[in-house]
Amino acid sequence: MQLSRRAFFKYCGAGAVTIGLSSSELGLLQAALASTGAPEVIWLKGSSCDGCSISLLNRIAETAPATAADVLINNIDLTFHTNLMTFAGESAVAVMEQAYAKGNYVLVVEGGIPMAFNGHACISYSYKGQEVTFKDAVLRYAERASHIICAGTCASWGGIPAAGSNPTQVVGVKSLTGRTTVNISGCPANPDWIIWPIVQVLLGNSIPLDSSGRPTALYEAHNYIHKSCPRKERDEIDDFGTDNRCLKHLGCRGPETKANCHNNWNGIAGQGNWCIGVNAPCHGCVEPTFPGPESFFTEYDDD
Repeated sequence: MQLSRRAFFKYCGAGAVTIGLSSSELGLLQAALASTGAPEVIWLKGSSCDGCSISLLNRIAETAPATAADVLINNIDLTFHTNLMTFAGESAVAVMEQAYAKGNYVLVVEGGIPMAFNGHACISYSYKGQEVTFKDAVLRYAERASHIICAGTCASWGGIPAAGSNPTQVVGVKSLTGRTTVNISGCPANPDWIIWPIVQVLLGNSIPLDSSGRPTALYEAHNYIHKSCPRKERDEIDDFGTDNRCLKHLGCRGPETKANCHNNWNGIAGQGNWCIGVNAPCHGCVEPTFPGPESFFTEYDDD
């Protein structure tokens, strides 16, 4: 599926403040998208729930393009994505192989990578009569990618598929490839977080990363969720089901999780579709330890 670069520019323009673009950067982005030399994007998916793709598709803005459908129908440039392509089967893989031959594309990986059974716990596609595991697909397309972006916690470090006994031996992309990855963590990742590093690549900007491979601008630059939480000064509760009260004693990981969830999810602090906004504790889904036991019930001192 080919989505026009013009609509990608419109998409980014509609959310410029959210993804941290100045007016001058928007002008540079428009020029980059007009260039025939702009990098292609290959999106591979492995052990996941498709949540990050769904997150991206559920994006809603107040200005055009208002929805992901508007973007996709009128426009973006995506070489390969199993849910969004008009091509299917070997024809779709052939298009991806053309991008591989040229190199210099952006590889987006969604989902963890099973290593058990020599990778055969997850088959990515068939090509020329041969099954290709997700493990081998990621290794191959990581070779010639200019940048590798991990969409979500699963691709970044294993996430839920790697939880517990991890019977399929799921790992993250960097663990498999040894290459630097831009980890856009979250379960799911916010749609504007996913767009942000692609925009930086198109602008030719460097992407400073924290010790976990996450862009500092999206994670480390923000304070702990607890400090920005609209419930911070409210009474703490010990039972679920009470509105507008602090959830610290119910295992909320806001005191140790850095992200801008309260602004990015629907953009309204205390409301909308972020965990605390719907009366649930923060589970720390942007952290490498998610979903360890501490993701659900954690005790904190009364400070």
